[in-house]
Amino acid sequence: MLKLQEKIFKALSDSSRIRIIKMLQKKPLCVCEIREALQLATSTVSKHLSILREAGFITDWKDGKWINYKTNPDPPNALVSNAMLFVSLQIENDETVINDRKITKCTDRNILCCKS
Repeated sequence: MLKLQEKIFKALSDSSRIRIIKMLQKKPLCVCEIREALQLATSTVSKHLSILREAGFITDWKDGKWINYKTNPDPPNALVSNAMLFVSLQIENDETVINDRKITKCTDRNILCCKS
């Protein structure tokens, strides 16, 4: 089993996972909405979400047919809190991050999830 520090570094070592955190800092999203922004397979997005959840960066809850994801409002410890603060302060004006936010702002999960 990975130590907490290893889980945190693993979670932050992939640009797609950083992008997911940045999207979820703005609003909760379902897998279909995240998939649309990242242009990755649903299974790949689910794996990224699993790694982020295991490290304590995100939480999820079921709402009807959707599982919604959001940043963890109560991180499990100071290491995760500090890492979240660092991510929230960094790459705010990155072109990819800005584009991801535009995509997720305009997506309609009722349409996206029916296409899958």
